[in-house]
Amino acid sequence: MRRRDFTAGLLLMAASSPARPQDLAKQHRIAIVRPAGSVAQISDNGNKFYRAFFNELRRLGDIEGQTLSVERYSGEGRPERFADLAREAVKGKPELVVAIGDAIAQAARTADDALPIVWVGADPIRAGLVTSLARPAGNITGVTVRAESEIWGKRLQILKEAVPSASKVSYLDVRANWEGDARDLLEPSHQLHISLVGMLLEEAIPSEYRRVFAEMAQNPSDAIIVDGKAELTAYHQLIVELVNNSRLPAMYPYRDYVEVGGLMAYAVDLSELGQRAANDVHEILNGAKPSDIPIYRPTKYELVINLTTANALSLTVPPSLLARADEVIE
Repeated sequence: MRRRDFTAGLLLMAASSPARPQDLAKQHRIAIVRPAGSVAQISDNGNKFYRAFFNELRRLGDIEGQTLSVERYSGEGRPERFADLAREAVKGKPELVVAIGDAIAQAARTADDALPIVWVGADPIRAGLVTSLARPAGNITGVTVRAESEIWGKRLQILKEAVPSASKVSYLDVRANWEGDARDLLEPSHQLHISLVGMLLEEAIPSEYRRVFAEMAQNPSDAIIVDGKAELTAYHQLIVELVNNSRLPAMYPYRDYVEVGGLMAYAVDLSELGQRAANDVHEILNGAKPSDIPIYRPTKYELVINLTTANALSLTVPPSLLARADEVIE
């Protein structure tokens, strides 16, 4: 799915006077490709990442409809479409591609291994995109949402503190990534005496989310942990609705989930990552090479707890955990 999105200002200018060749020559062109969700969300009305991304670009002088043209694409949650989608994006001759997620970045690099890519994802080394965060080499740079390799173990530990009786936890993930993600949680789940069960999506589409939750209801867990991939983040409101309908406590990867009623998140600041990605885009549009721009790794996580949701679940959050929270929503 693709949309060329021009602002009303550009349309008005085009209607009132013909575009001059020298003006058109000044306009940069980029493509943004996400694995799931609507292309309409790729805007300053989207989630915190996109809002910060477009606001920072404007601050830097890269203004959509004036100095910048943006083409938007979504894989609509269907991995088998990613390769064709990447080829379509590259065919539009952008100066760079902003690739949301490892699979999209891999597809974009296969489509054109010279075109600069600003990647946003979890672990670019494990994904085979780069060999070093400090010196990414090749045509890829960007930002990682993972500040530390032990982050998922930390999230599981916090969930266990909130629900001490939890012995079986369901992990919502995409099936294609489950094996690697499960390895990250193998040791901490054993240490916490938790049996981890995959809730595995074949595709990141609404009907698949409803299917895995319906299946889980037949053999319920004590709690849920939601993976942080972009395929899931695109449907964060639906996920929170399904989790709350199941009346189970859950740990989420981003604050966005908690703001729409999720129980808690131990998360990086998506606004900061959006700003960083925009800075990478600006630098590349002005002549920098991706290989010279280190991949940014955040250093701070915040714990956000929604006490209203806890009360609705009849869950008493331990005072020690509330005291450690960076924010409690009441």
